[in-house]
Amino acid sequence: MTSPACGLDFGTSNSTVGWSRPGQPALLALEDGKPTLPSAIFFHDEDDGVSFGRAALADYLEGYDGRLMRAMKSLLGSSLMDGHTEVQGRALPFRVLLTRFIAELKRRAEAAAGMPFTRVVLGRPVFFVDDNPAADQLAQDTLGEIARSVGFADIEFQFEPLAAAFDYESQIDREELVLVIDIGGGTSDFSLIRLGPRRAGKADRREDILAHGGVHIGGSDFDMQLSLARVMPLLGLGTQLRSGKDMPSTPYRNLACWHTINNIYARKSVDQLATLRLQSTEREKVDLLMEVIKQRAGHWLAYQVEEAKIAMSEASETKIDLSRIAPGRHVDVTRPAFDDAVGGLVGRIETTVSALLRDAGVPLDAVDTVFFTGGSSRVPRLRESVSALVPQARSVEGDLFGSIGAGLALDASRKFG
Repeated sequence: MTSPACGLDFGTSNSTVGWSRPGQPALLALEDGKPTLPSAIFFHDEDDGVSFGRAALADYLEGYDGRLMRAMKSLLGSSLMDGHTEVQGRALPFRVLLTRFIAELKRRAEAAAGMPFTRVVLGRPVFFVDDNPAADQLAQDTLGEIARSVGFADIEFQFEPLAAAFDYESQIDREELVLVIDIGGGTSDFSLIRLGPRRAGKADRREDILAHGGVHIGGSDFDMQLSLARVMPLLGLGTQLRSGKDMPSTPYRNLACWHTINNIYARKSVDQLATLRLQSTEREKVDLLMEVIKQRAGHWLAYQVEEAKIAMSEASETKIDLSRIAPGRHVDVTRPAFDDAVGGLVGRIETTVSALLRDAGVPLDAVDTVFFTGGSSRVPRLRESVSALVPQARSVEGDLFGSIGAGLALDASRKFG
């Protein structure tokens, strides 16, 4: 019998829903036959319409008037969760924003499956919030409340790196000690776990888990650091005012981060920047910043930076397009420049993984496999850094955007039957 339970991976950048069925792909098609739905909503100003996923990104990039919202998962556990933003001329609570997206995920999954889902295993990072257990628990509770409000009656949670491990386990024929490296859009999560065919059927896997940990660093942070290093200086970051003071960095940091981009369009922010422009010693750079605001091109610019980050997973150099705000302009990005921009983040991830391996209390040469999943796990410097910690282990790349959802589906089948 097929299982009426699903696994739902609500991701910072992409989301999936898995349903475990014998002989069938685990992931359900959510948009245009694809199993991933980009975690994005676009609210149209003209007709009050709403689009999701790739359609939302396309509508924004094509220049329709409205509001694009991305990286919504980052709101969980933050002080913004109980706040609101202005959409289509009305105040929209952030909780309602997340509810609308997760309800759409459920609706599309049920349409693809041809049946309703009332039981779910939700993926969660090892830490929604670093070093704050109360905020971390609140984030999980909030996600659970939202899932219940859209029609899930029975809800369980599973750590995302463990879900990815379960997906990998379904593909191996011998026992392995596996270090799972899951670099998602908003968090990096790690697990050291014993996997194998004889362990796969166990309902309780606690004794197989040697250690797990995480840090609140993800793909959006790599985007932000690349933007701050290579793009924002062209818009005035790091320049000075005539008073000798530095240009304030807050507008640039807001512009470089997906879920704070809209802050720069607020009237108070625009007025302050107009005053600072008059005081700037490099007004032509600040003029480019004002052009971004005039065109409400912040998300477009962030998308160009994200595309450059993705390109740097394989290329030795690439360009960041600035043509929308400065015709004919672009920014060159070389591998050394990219490595320098993200080096601090990679260092924090390496420190966290080193501590996990140390706490596990096993010899480093006992680790058989490093399993990479999550889109930003392809960052070359990150892979090199993590692989160097266990040089004898083989490196395996999973489905970068689907391993968690597939593993959650397997877990849902085990937990709910």
